[in-house]
Amino acid sequence: MTFTGSLTVLNPLPSTRPPLRAALFDFDGTISTLRQGWEEIMGPLMVEMIAGPTAPTPEMQCEVEDYIDHSTGVQTIHQMVWLAEAVARYGLNPRVLDPWEYKAEYARRLAEPVTTRARRIIDGQSVPEDFMIAGSRAFLDALCGAGIALYVASGSDHADVVREVGILGLSGCFVEIAGAPPEKMDCSKEAVLRQLVRDAGLQGAEIAVIGDGRVEIALGREVGAVTLGIASDDVKRQGINMAKYRRLSDAGAHAITGDFSEVNVIMNWLCSDC
Repeated sequence: MTFTGSLTVLNPLPSTRPPLRAALFDFDGTISTLRQGWEEIMGPLMVEMIAGPTAPTPEMQCEVEDYIDHSTGVQTIHQMVWLAEAVARYGLNPRVLDPWEYKAEYARRLAEPVTTRARRIIDGQSVPEDFMIAGSRAFLDALCGAGIALYVASGSDHADVVREVGILGLSGCFVEIAGAPPEKMDCSKEAVLRQLVRDAGLQGAEIAVIGDGRVEIALGREVGAVTLGIASDDVKRQGINMAKYRRLSDAGAHAITGDFSEVNVIMNWLCSDC
C-alpha cells in the first residue's frame, strides 16, 4: 500500500502501459451529491415493505443495510428485484408488489430532496459546486485537456442523469451520458465499457473507471481498466468515508481517494504521460 497525498495506491499499475484514452465515471457520490442521503430513503422503504404490518426486527434492518452497501452502483431496478424477493421470503407483508412498483415509490420519495437541491442551483441560491465532490470540475477539465474522452454512467434513470448533469453545468464534459434505460434492466456501466472495448477497439488499460461503488470497480477490473475508487463523504464533499474505502478496496480498486482536491497528484498517477 502506497500513500501519495490524499491518494492511496493499493495495487500498483504496470510500469509500461498504453496512454489513457477514455475515462468512465459513475455519477452519484463520485461527482454529484444531489442524491446525497439516498440510502436513508431506500433503507426505510425496504424495511417498511418487508415488515408490512409487523414491527421490523434488528436482523431485518441489518440485512437491508448490508444489501444496500453491497449493491451500491447497480441499476436501481435490481435493488427493487431484491426487495420483492425479500418481501416474499419474509412472508410478513401479504402484499408483494412488482419491482417496478417499488422503484416508482422509491423514486417518488427521493425526488423531494433532489428537486429541492436542484431548485437552489436554478434559483441562484447555491452554485453547482455546492453539490459536487470537491475538485470534480478541475479534474474533469484536466482530463479533457489531456485529450481523454469522458463518459458518465449511472444506475439512476437516464432522464434523471441527463438532467442532473445539466444542472451541474457538466453536459459539455462528456462524450456520452448513460443512465438506466426506461423499463429495462440493462447495466449502463457495463454497456459503456463494452462499447469502448468492443466497438471503439480500446484496450482495457487505455480506459480508467472512476466511481464510489464496487460494481463499476469490479467491471473495470474485469476488462483490465485502471480503476480509481472514490471513497467520498457525500455530506462534507471532501475527505474519506471509511465504509466506502473498505468497499472499494475489497472490489480491487487500484487506488482510492476521497475527493479530487489534489488534481495533479491524481493525474500524475493516472496517466504519467499527461
